[in-house]
Amino acid sequence: MENKKFIEVKDLQKTYDNGHQAIKSVSFSVNKGDLVCLLGPSGCGKTTTLNMIAGLLAPTGGDILVEGKSMIHVEPKDRNIGYVFQNYALYPHMTVLQNVMFPLTVGKGKKSKNEAKKIAKRYMQLTHIEELADQKPGKLSGGQQQRVAIARALVQEPKILLMDEPLSNLDARLRLKIREEIRALVKEVGITTLFVTHDQEEALSIGDRIILFNEGTVQQNDTGDNLYLEPVNQFAANFIGNPVIDNFKVKVENDYVVGKGFKFAITDLKNERFKKTLQEGQTYTLSVRPENLLPLMTEVKIENDDHYLEADIEDIELIGRERVLKFTNDGNSERSLINLEHQVKRGDHLTFSFKLKRVYIFDDNGERVY
Repeated sequence: MENKKFIEVKDLQKTYDNGHQAIKSVSFSVNKGDLVCLLGPSGCGKTTTLNMIAGLLAPTGGDILVEGKSMIHVEPKDRNIGYVFQNYALYPHMTVLQNVMFPLTVGKGKKSKNEAKKIAKRYMQLTHIEELADQKPGKLSGGQQQRVAIARALVQEPKILLMDEPLSNLDARLRLKIREEIRALVKEVGITTLFVTHDQEEALSIGDRIILFNEGTVQQNDTGDNLYLEPVNQFAANFIGNPVIDNFKVKVENDYVVGKGFKFAITDLKNERFKKTLQEGQTYTLSVRPENLLPLMTEVKIENDDHYLEADIEDIELIGRERVLKFTNDGNSERSLINLEHQVKRGDHLTFSFKLKRVYIFDDNGERVY
C-alpha cells in the first residue's frame, strides 16, 4: 500500500550561530500529489523550512523524511526536488530553451542534447512558453519568466516541487492568472508541491491544505475552509480573512458575556462548540467575522436589546459587490460587511446583530475557548 505521508517533517528546528531561533519546532506531513501552502507573515520561518527540505540549509534538530527515508544527510542534488525561487534565477545569457534544458545537460543523470531538447519542449508546451524558445530572459515579462522557471524546475521530473513566493513580483491581475495555471499544472503533472506565500488569498485559492506559521512554529495545519471557519487560536483568526475579523473585549459576569454596549447569556451559545469553560469574572476576546455582524436594515422591534450593538458609521469602503462599514467600539476599530444594494452613509446610527453560531471566544493567551 502506498505511503500517504509522502513528506514528513518531524520536530524540525533551526538556530543560527548568532542564537536566533528561526524554527522552534515544526512538524507536519504532506500526502502524495497534494499542493500544500506554507502561509504566514514575513520572518515566520516558511522559507527557512522550505530551504531545509531542499537541503540548502542544515537543520539544528529534527528530521525530514520523503517516502519514509531521512533526507538529513542526502545532498541537495540527490533529493530529486525542483525549486522555483522568488527571483526566478534564470541564466540571462541563455535562451528560454537553453534555460529549460540546462538541468538535463549537467550532472550524473545528464541526457543527450536531442533528448534534453525533446523533454524541455514538452514542459514548455505545458507552461505555454514554446513560442518563446529563442528569446533571452531579459526580453520576457514577469509572467513569462515565471513560466520559464517553473518549466525548468519540472523538466527533471522531480518527486517534489518547492515554490518560494513565486508570484510576489507579478502585478495583481497576472498573479491571479498564474496561480490558476500553477494549480492546474501541478495537478496535471501529479507532483507533490510546497508553495510558500504570505498572501492568504493565494493560499486559500490554490492549496489542498494550508500550514499556517508564526514565529517559527505551526499554528494550524488544515484545509482553507477550516482555517477560515474554525481557527484554533487568536492568531489564526486574526491572520485569515479579509476584511479582518472583529475583536471585542468582553467579561463574564453572572453567566453573561458582557461587552461595551451589548451582552448575551452563556446559555445562548452552543454547548458542542465549547473547547473550555468560561470562567466567572475573567476577561476574554469575542471575535466575529464582519459578514456575521449584521446591521438590522429594517425597523423591526427588537425584543431583547441586550443582544444587539449600536454604533455610528465612521467610514465606508467599497470592495467589489460589498460595502465594509467601519465603526468604533470600546476604542477598537470594527467592521461589518454588507451587500452593495443596502444604502448606508457615513454618520448613520445602526443596530448590529451578532450571528452567535459564528462567534469565537479566545482567552488572554489567545487560545480558543468557544
